Amino acid sequence: MLNKVPEVTLVFWLIKVMSTTVGETGADYLAVHVGLGTSVTGLIMAALLAAVLAVQLRMNRYVPWVYWLTVVLVSIVGTQITDVLTDKLEISLYVSTAAFAITLAATFAIWFALERTLSIHSIVTTRRELFYWAAILFTFALGTAAGDLATEALGLGFNVGVVVFMALIAGVAAAYALGANEVLAFWIAYILTRPLGASFGDMLSQSRDYGGLGLGTIYTSLAFLAVIIALVGWLSLAGGSGRNPEASPRA
Repeated sequence: MLNKVPEVTLVFWLIKVMSTTVGETGADYLAVHVGLGTSVTGLIMAALLAAVLAVQLRMNRYVPWVYWLTVVLVSIVGTQITDVLTDKLEISLYVSTAAFAITLAATFAIWFALERTLSIHSIVTTRRELFYWAAILFTFALGTAAGDLATEALGLGFNVGVVVFMALIAGVAAAYALGANEVLAFWIAYILTRPLGASFGDMLSQSRDYGGLGLGTIYTSLAFLAVIIALVGWLSLAGGSGRNPEASPRA
């Protein structure tokens, strides 16, 4: 089995942020505008995620369209998990943020205890890949809760939120450039890109009355999906460009 996840490049982060935006605006469109509701939307997306994840797990190498479709669906499901806890069960964002942080930390602890590495350069076994996708799901759920906590409960708003989360990500990038641990920097950045993408999506889709650009959730979702499809198509035509071909389980 070759490494199952892409190399971390600028294209990787672009697609990741846009998939996060689609997760935010797409979930809102299905739940609110289509009228499916949070619970039904979550169940449908969870079923689709299970089907696509099964395909992803059967692959023996990184296949761009399968991998990124899985990420988009994980983004939507992670968003829905937090929305159900907040809107349906009325659990405080402070509580859900803390709970997801603890769950993610536990996932990393078990992953490291069994595999002795958290590196994405060595996702070469099914067990490591399962840990990887579990961590991805919890980063989206944590990022959603933390982002909502910052922009709603703490009153930053999505416009200020975009600036704040971009600044935090820039700080992580600077720390990495100065020699910070690669694995730690990656996972912190992965968490932070979730609220960044969500705030950016809200800024584009929300009404001008609320400080947004008023593009609406459907047009924002379709625009970002089109860009994601174009980038993933380019990666596929380039022969899986962005794939780390290493198969050795190094740290």
